[in-house]
Amino acid sequence: MSEKLSRRELLEQGGKAAVGVGIAASAPGWLSSGVHAETVSRPRRQVSPNEKVVLGLIGAGGMGCANMYTLMGKREVEVAAICDVDESHLAEPTKRVTAKYGRAPQVFKDFRKLLEMKEINAVIIGTPDHWHALPTVLACEAEKDIYCEKPISHNIVEGIAMANAARKFRRVVQVGTWQRSTQHFIDAIDYVRSGKLGKITLCRAWTLGHAGQGKSQPQNPPAGFDYDFWVGPAQWEPFQPNRQHGSFRWFFNYAGGLTGDWGVHMIDIALLAMSQNDHDLPMPARVSSVGGKIVCGPDDDRTTPDTQLAIFQFNKPDGTPDWLLHWEVRVGGPGIDGGGHHGTEFIGQNGRLLVDREGWRVWTPDNKPLEKIPSSRRVNDHWQNWLDCIKSRELCRSDLYSMFQTTTVCHLANIAYRTGEHLEWDNAHLTIRNSRKAREDMVFQRRYRKPWSLPMHKA
Repeated sequence: MSEKLSRRELLEQGGKAAVGVGIAASAPGWLSSGVHAETVSRPRRQVSPNEKVVLGLIGAGGMGCANMYTLMGKREVEVAAICDVDESHLAEPTKRVTAKYGRAPQVFKDFRKLLEMKEINAVIIGTPDHWHALPTVLACEAEKDIYCEKPISHNIVEGIAMANAARKFRRVVQVGTWQRSTQHFIDAIDYVRSGKLGKITLCRAWTLGHAGQGKSQPQNPPAGFDYDFWVGPAQWEPFQPNRQHGSFRWFFNYAGGLTGDWGVHMIDIALLAMSQNDHDLPMPARVSSVGGKIVCGPDDDRTTPDTQLAIFQFNKPDGTPDWLLHWEVRVGGPGIDGGGHHGTEFIGQNGRLLVDREGWRVWTPDNKPLEKIPSSRRVNDHWQNWLDCIKSRELCRSDLYSMFQTTTVCHLANIAYRTGEHLEWDNAHLTIRNSRKAREDMVFQRRYRKPWSLPMHKA
């Protein structure tokens, strides 16, 4: 591709060729670097500052309801509908919405019916990972703004489809990586960006998890649970008690394991701090990953690793190495350098900084703690930021494209693990340049199970 192509020409090349969901792995120009960083244009229908934000909930499990209950505490919010394929998930949120607003919400099994409701102008998507992309794209087409749980997608191509749809239909999308709205994470990121640590050559991020899911046998799903709809576009597997709802994330058919679950939090902090722009993050040039079911062993149904190491190389503009990111998943023990269950660490010439959900601290080169930790700007909470952006049409703090970047980094670690290959990421074309096997892996793209299909839009 010529480097002199205009942004418009680059975007117009999107949507060519078809593999499964309607995209060729090597097709250029799905999104050009930087276009996402512009302020979102005025949509066809905008929520006025004095107008209620009327919500629909798609996926009434744990995080879906948690997000809805938080937003119900905002005076500018009303809830009009709730959707879930499992009837057992509907009673409690319906009861709470009815008590709050004095009227029962409409209840659906099929989220497409919810999207047809004209009075709804925004939706929460709290489904399992493999059900994030299609509701997001269809919500964009229906001109609804979106709060989508993390990680944004099951695979890289889904993320491209989501980002393009949000851009085309001018939707305001907040991703549920709420660490971006937490003050001490913002302070730590600002400190790293200030240059006080000197040249940073290594970032480390990690999470600790449990081992196995055990063995289970196929059986009939519970009454009131539309399991066929739950599997949706994923590859068909018979129902098993250890492969549904909260346990879905340990299976590559539905999610990305701990790398997909926690990587989008802790790797995200590394990428943000190593960038000067919250909405355009650095992307690796090379990725390697090893690991396996080392603790739980082969006699376990989970397909994602319980132990995993990934190394990402980030290059300078001239192609030479600039810094490395080390990602670690394991069972047991303390975190890196005495950290806890999770964290992100930055190692520079003048010291190191470690941040997690408990706080952040800095050490000097001779390993002495820095006593004074500065504090910076005040921010609103993550859910209020979404509501504010719905009315202002500005980018949310966890905007969809930058979270596509972070999620892609996590997907690349899993693809490298699954294929056993050293991958080269082509950021200009949003593809893996050196491996057809990697581009055919389900974590890069997959053919949707009929009758489902994923619309692909030009941005």
